[in-house]
Amino acid sequence: MKTKIRVIIITLLSTFLLQAQQQTKGIIGTNNWMNNWTNFNPAKMEYSEATNIIAGTIDKDTRLVKRNTYQLVGIVYVTNNATLTIEPGTVIRGDDKTCGTLVISNGAKIVAEGLETDPIIFTSNKEIADRRPGDWGGIIILGKAPINFLGGLHTLPFTLDPIINHYGGQDAEDNSGILKYVRIEFAGRKLSSEKELNGLSLAGVGRKTILSNIQISFSNDDSFECYGGDLNMNNLISYRTTDDDFDFTQGAQISISNSIAIRHPFSSDISGSRCFEVDSYDKIQNTDMSKKMTKITATNITLVNLEENNQGLVRESVHIRENTFFSLTNSIVSGFSPFVLLESNIGDGNENLSKMSFKNIIVNNCNGGITSESSSSDVTIQNYYNPNSGIEYSKYKNSELFTMPNIKGNPDFRANVNNTIAIGN
Repeated sequence: MKTKIRVIIITLLSTFLLQAQQQTKGIIGTNNWMNNWTNFNPAKMEYSEATNIIAGTIDKDTRLVKRNTYQLVGIVYVTNNATLTIEPGTVIRGDDKTCGTLVISNGAKIVAEGLETDPIIFTSNKEIADRRPGDWGGIIILGKAPINFLGGLHTLPFTLDPIINHYGGQDAEDNSGILKYVRIEFAGRKLSSEKELNGLSLAGVGRKTILSNIQISFSNDDSFECYGGDLNMNNLISYRTTDDDFDFTQGAQISISNSIAIRHPFSSDISGSRCFEVDSYDKIQNTDMSKKMTKITATNITLVNLEENNQGLVRESVHIRENTFFSLTNSIVSGFSPFVLLESNIGDGNENLSKMSFKNIIVNNCNGGITSESSSSDVTIQNYYNPNSGIEYSKYKNSELFTMPNIKGNPDFRANVNNTIAIGN
């Protein structure tokens, strides 16, 4: 009898603790999971000179080892269903002159599984004083998961080999490998006046692909961009990207949790940069409307503007376009103008507004709540979302809201345990 009672007590306690953690706002963890493997000042990091060159096509299983430092020259394709395996602690430096770029083609894999104490690093080949956003291309993964583009297949708008540049298909379970405990720094080379590469481009990538504990810093365009696909992603960090932190389009089906975007106005595009840019398509005439529209489920997310004196270059934290499903729960958003901006085409009708959900959120130091590009819809929109949603509007300093938000040290952006609103009590 005592054993049964003990089991019941343990079960109830475990359930209570799990629920408490689930209700905590912003990024969570029993310890600061941003320790050890991250770097918030990569411009001053001393990396070894390259000892090996990677160029051309990798068409058979290949392993990169920690004892070497690699220079990524030109566009390097992994093809022919080959797997590129990268040992923990390996450093790959993207060549600036040739726009070093790594492309994992449809059917190939990358297995870059670093360790918390020994991350894998993709960074600039330039000297410390010269590193800038866009020094090299970035990483592109092309998969076989569904997209909503007409015909089910599409190509990326980058200058890639047309034989290789295709993604999409019917396999939501597609596996393109692993990126874990990985840093990507100074990527996003500008290709034209209208198009830059991203830190990490995920095109039609399937849900068996593991994407966890990835820090993208100083990208010259988006940090993470998903073109369709079906993914579960967690413990992602986007730091001081020039454009959007997380960009989703073409029917992407994404669950993102325990992740953070850290912005600064002086690292933002003058045309406007957001933490979340969410749409289902670029042009409706190129879209198969019978396919799934973009659906993003975001839980325990922290979106923070480091500059608390609004400089005008950071705008809304979330921008959502028509025919898109978006849910943000148990999250902290601090320092944006406004919190959310809805495309005017969404209007203020319940059918469209019901596609989006905002619950248990601290909206801190934001100039405006959930608003529309068409200001005439604002009152109806605010009346729809605000009642019983658990959105708390506050005016805390970042130092009050977060445990240790100073990126000059070892930052800890978990909710301040001394702030009862932040921890969900």
